[in-house]
Amino acid sequence: MRYRALLLAAASLTAFSATAHAQTAAPAADEATVEQIVVTGTRVARSRLDTVSPVDIVDNKALTRQGTPELAQALANLAPSIDFPRPAVTDGTDSVRPATLRGLSPDQTLVLLNGHRAHTSALVNINGSIGRGSAPFDLNTIPTAALQSVEILREGAAAQYGSDAIAGVINLRLREARSGGGATATYGVYNTNIETTRNTSGRHANDGPTYSASLWQGFALPNDGFLTLTGEYSYRNPTNRSDLDPRVTPNKVTGIYGDPQVETKTVYANFGLPVNDSWKLYGLAGYQNRKGQSAAFPRLADNANNYVSVYPNGYIPKITTDIDDYNAEFGAKGDIAGFTVDASVNYGSNKVKYGTINSINASLGPSSPTSFKDGSMQYGQTVAAIDVNRPLELFHFAKPSTLAFGVEYRDETYKIKAGETASWVNGGNGKGAGAQGFPGFRPTNAVDVSRHSTSLYADLDNQVTDKFDVDLAVRYEDYSDFGSTTIGKIAARYDLTDSFAIRGAYSSGFRAPALQQQYFTTTSINIIGGAAVDVGTFPATSATAAALGAKPLEPEKSKNYSLGAVYHKGPFELTVDAYQIDINNRIVLSENIQGSATGTPTQQAIYSLLQPFGVTTARFFINGVETKTKGVDIVGRYRLDADEAGRFDLTLAANFNDTKVDKVPTTSTLSSLPVPPSLFARVNVATYEQGTPDKKFVASGDWSNGPWGATLKGAFYGSVLIPNSNQALDYRSGDHTVWDLEARYTFLKKVTWAVGANNLFDEYPNRAPAAVNTTGVVGFPGFSPFGFNGRFLYTRLSYSW
Repeated sequence: MRYRALLLAAASLTAFSATAHAQTAAPAADEATVEQIVVTGTRVARSRLDTVSPVDIVDNKALTRQGTPELAQALANLAPSIDFPRPAVTDGTDSVRPATLRGLSPDQTLVLLNGHRAHTSALVNINGSIGRGSAPFDLNTIPTAALQSVEILREGAAAQYGSDAIAGVINLRLREARSGGGATATYGVYNTNIETTRNTSGRHANDGPTYSASLWQGFALPNDGFLTLTGEYSYRNPTNRSDLDPRVTPNKVTGIYGDPQVETKTVYANFGLPVNDSWKLYGLAGYQNRKGQSAAFPRLADNANNYVSVYPNGYIPKITTDIDDYNAEFGAKGDIAGFTVDASVNYGSNKVKYGTINSINASLGPSSPTSFKDGSMQYGQTVAAIDVNRPLELFHFAKPSTLAFGVEYRDETYKIKAGETASWVNGGNGKGAGAQGFPGFRPTNAVDVSRHSTSLYADLDNQVTDKFDVDLAVRYEDYSDFGSTTIGKIAARYDLTDSFAIRGAYSSGFRAPALQQQYFTTTSINIIGGAAVDVGTFPATSATAAALGAKPLEPEKSKNYSLGAVYHKGPFELTVDAYQIDINNRIVLSENIQGSATGTPTQQAIYSLLQPFGVTTARFFINGVETKTKGVDIVGRYRLDADEAGRFDLTLAANFNDTKVDKVPTTSTLSSLPVPPSLFARVNVATYEQGTPDKKFVASGDWSNGPWGATLKGAFYGSVLIPNSNQALDYRSGDHTVWDLEARYTFLKKVTWAVGANNLFDEYPNRAPAAVNTTGVVGFPGFSPFGFNGRFLYTRLSYSW
């Protein structure tokens, strides 16, 4: 506490000093402000503070002046509207963790790569994490070293960019360098005291050492062209924040709960090549391989699915993921008869191969293999687009309007391949079938599907007067599987003075059901009453789901409203934007619908419906949830050149967010039962409404003075709810503030050494109560918006040329 008080006092003194110097010091010319041109959410490039819609820009320095190699974590540390929980014991989601924008589903944010639609992950989140049921883009497939900046459009933009852009758009812009380069090596380790419910005195841990190295180089191409190459390698060791296991005497830690082991190798290339005064070629290529290893729940020695001859002390199954991610794009941009034409083709693919080690298929007896190949999932996307724009003289407007229109064709594929037989087969001895921890995909789960879509759009940006700007957009999309939809947007900005403007927008949007949601299927075998029965997740179009009333998935529909203001004068700027997002027909993963031959009348009826398919329990994706999200984003920034005291860049940002579930799905079949089972029960409703922070503040100060530099950042996270099927066992993560500090020194003009601490004061969320942690595995809530690993110390050495 003494050190915390000293640091807070120093931060207060710094802020006071900055304010005092502002009385006399002339503000420095801010090169970053001049260069921060926004291309996201508009067809007309504008400076950041002149945009019609709210856009945050995060540059490479802000991304890399942290201890994390993960892009999603770096963005969440900086942007209040983004959250990146760190779930554990959630199978593949441990290695492909989703981020959220404005508390909405991870797949309701569209991600662009160099301004073009990027592909999503093959993984669909089916366990109890934030983002359950979603199949979003994996931000961590893009290395921070390859990025020039990230633009975050905090507004619905489906009319401009198509499906998924309900919460907003994240545009990842790769480096464009024709000279220079840099190399960086980082090492970090957790240094923390873990105080759990059953061990309040705590245990000390120095674990999770993380190594990362990156290298980038710019090359000159003819005609002022560029080629930028980037490579990055990182290796993160696992952490463990489990509580003591009360089932063993003496109590001890038997589980593994924390970050998985992950090794990542990534390479990227980005180029632009003018071929004459009017035309240029451009493109990119990228590949990442990520190998992960995460833990399942422990099986003690006396577990029914253990053989002491194989595992005398019990075992912890480990789930392995081997992920290959590809990106490639080629395009040409130039002028034809007064029109600027941009034609491009991009391809992306994500493949997740599953395995299980340190496991057993108990139904095969003690001679079972202990490692398994569990199968794979793969998603692919090809997009061909032609975008055209030109200036138009309309109605004596103050400036020529900009008309943009285009066409896009998208082809998508999705595949599931079965695992080896031993990973899923039932040996018939009455014990658990399939690999313990993660049973493999069965041949009946195999999928090979595709669809295509075509979209047309038009956008008209009008500078009606010097002070009034109106942007109109309309988009039509037609999908081969569910049909077509038309959406639109109107956004406007009025500059009341040179320093103050108001802006607002209304838009309709949609999100097409992902192929992963439409066709993902997995089944496992449970032994019930001595008989082997199937339980699992089934496509909504399957006969099993149809027996329960499921129907083919339809698109989600949204309406977005926003109203905001912009103020900037000298080195100070402030933006305030309020929003409301109404979403109908949200796609969710249902509860397990369980039948029983001897249960309640409802369970007996479900059993009769499922019996023809040899299934007793089923779940499926379904439309029908309606939500209303309201909130406010506030961003304030002050820049100061304080002469000999150095330069200060101070930022205070906040997000207030509230989501309410207004309607949950039903089916006519289940509604007719004596006591209709819930398809979207209280736990999932509470997760939507209270699973992400209702408020988050980020205060940061960046200081530089000659060769010295430092960054101090504090993030306050509002409490989130961790709901339980028994409401009496609900608990909250608590309100917490996490402080990060980094100091830097540059010597020999090109070498910079940094040392820092993330979570300087070793802050943890509230502990998981004993009543909800009967095995001791879950020491802290996986919903915690800042994780639960404690203090992370790191050092970084960079060389630039």
